[in-house]
Amino acid sequence: MTATAPAPAPSPGPADTKTDERLLKASPLKKLMGRPELGSVVGAIAVFIFFAVAADSFLQANSLATVLYAASTLGIMAVPVALLMIGGEFDLSAGVMVTTSALVSSMFSYQMTANVWVGVLVSLVVTLAIGVFNGVMLTRTDPPSFIITLGTFLMLTGMNLGFTKLISGTVSTKSIADMEGFASAKDVFASTLTIGGVDFKITILWWLGLIAVATWILLRTRVGNWIFAVGGGEEAARAVGVPVAITKIGLYMGVAFGAWISGQHLLFSYDVVQSGEGVGNELIYIIAAVIGGCLITGGYGSAVGAAVGALIFGMVSKGIVFAEWNPDWFKFFLGVMLLLATLLNHWVRKRAEATK
Repeated sequence: MTATAPAPAPSPGPADTKTDERLLKASPLKKLMGRPELGSVVGAIAVFIFFAVAADSFLQANSLATVLYAASTLGIMAVPVALLMIGGEFDLSAGVMVTTSALVSSMFSYQMTANVWVGVLVSLVVTLAIGVFNGVMLTRTDPPSFIITLGTFLMLTGMNLGFTKLISGTVSTKSIADMEGFASAKDVFASTLTIGGVDFKITILWWLGLIAVATWILLRTRVGNWIFAVGGGEEAARAVGVPVAITKIGLYMGVAFGAWISGQHLLFSYDVVQSGEGVGNELIYIIAAVIGGCLITGGYGSAVGAAVGALIFGMVSKGIVFAEWNPDWFKFFLGVMLLLATLLNHWVRKRAEATK
């Protein structure tokens, strides 16, 4: 039996001679248009120019240091919240979790007459446990993160007030300023660094460190790929082997870690903590992330964008003061910035998709 020779391969047509689009290098302009933080950067420049013109003292070194401090206290939370949103989830308990962290540290140190650092470490364990609770509840039950973290928000709000009044007899904690370890803890969480005659709060360094770590995780590690995959589609991510549950629990622990840092700064800045603080701040963290380019639907955003969103918040909140305007208008300007940033981010994404 004679073997039949294989038919010759057809000559390549025009479509076959094209280079695979995956091998094509994107131009710098296309890369820039595809960055999620582009809209927030444009907005930040516009806000900076606006207040530089409207407020004479805005460009002074001490004023800019004040702006950075306001941005850092928000940005410490906005960065991990942004990562959580990229992963497709929310945390409505983030604001009161900051207060819980401070209360646990203060009351444990005071009641146990222990070194303040013992209370700080106990607070870290408790706060991370709250993050684990949110993550486990989300991955093991059906309700969405909105409902689960709303429940955590209500529980923490009640516990903050209830335990503070039970232990201290009032709605605030007792001062721990004279306790052992307070001075060194304040150096770590609430000190002031003087550079060139200008005072900068140490929270700015915490903020920059979190931005660097979060950006490295998102862009340079496998975990970053998992975060984007989970936010883009949970079932599809699970189908390709992404550990969805572990990823989401880790993201909630990241938010809890940010809350711990913010809580310790709150405590060591003022010595005492009011149990009702933090309510409503969770919305500001989300606003900063959205202004920075994060999508409500998940799968898109950056840590740098959230940081720029926090910077815009700092410029607006302090710029109004420097311009000597009525601070009652602050929320109005924040709402305007949210809407404009959302529209600009939508336009940037459409342009980026059109140039692919």
